[in-house]
Amino acid sequence: MPEKSDFSWLFFKASGRVSRAAYFLGVMLVTIVQAFPIYHFGRALEGSPESETWWAISAVVFIVSLWPFFALAVKRLHDLDKPGIISLVLFVPVVSILAFLLLCLYPGQPTPNRYGRRTNAPADG
Repeated sequence: MPEKSDFSWLFFKASGRVSRAAYFLGVMLVTIVQAFPIYHFGRALEGSPESETWWAISAVVFIVSLWPFFALAVKRLHDLDKPGIISLVLFVPVVSILAFLLLCLYPGQPTPNRYGRRTNAPADG
C-alpha cells in the first residue's frame, strides 16, 4: 500500500516520472472527484440555494484540480524525457484531447533519464 507521501507526490509534485497506467488512473481519479459536485449540481433545483452551493463547490474543485492534472502531465512528459512545460498544451481545447491520448498511449523510456532513474518515482535527490 502506498505511503501518504507517495500519494501526495503523485498529485502535488511536478518532479519525477510516471508510467502511462499511473498517469491514466491519476487523471481518472481527479476527473471522478470533479464529477461528484457537478452531478449534485445537476440534480438540484435550478435557482435553489442547494444549486448555488453545488455550483460554488464545483468551481472550487475544478480550480483546485488543475494542479494535479498539470503535475501528472509534467511527470508523464518527464518519463518520455521531454520538458514539463509542454504540459501547458493540455489547457488548449481540442489539442488537449490529442495530447492526453498521446500521453496515455506512447511508452516512456525504460532506462534512466535526466528526470529520474525509474518511472513512478520522484526525481533523484
